[in-house]
Amino acid sequence: MYAVIETGGKQYRVAPGESIEVETLTGDIGAEVEFDRVLAVMDGDAVTAGSAVGGARVKGTITGHGRGDKTLVFKFKRKKQYKRTIGHRQNFTRVQVNEILA
Repeated sequence: MYAVIETGGKQYRVAPGESIEVETLTGDIGAEVEFDRVLAVMDGDAVTAGSAVGGARVKGTITGHGRGDKTLVFKFKRKKQYKRTIGHRQNFTRVQVNEILA
């Protein structure tokens, strides 16, 4: 059984027992979190998607907060002696998926 959820403007395929990294969520480590924006649920051969998923939700536990790898942005204009380097590290929250309630 797995589900497709949306959080932080992105979609994730989750199954019970999996750990995913999503956009930063408020809450301490060990806090329960619930995702109510479920787009699809696959249970065996039965697929439920769209408005039929209505009251489905996914429950999980926050296992950690962190920052991703650094992405370097390098700007350059030839013949003008212009060079700029900017770095970015995105924050994330690691969530352990406990159960899918369809």
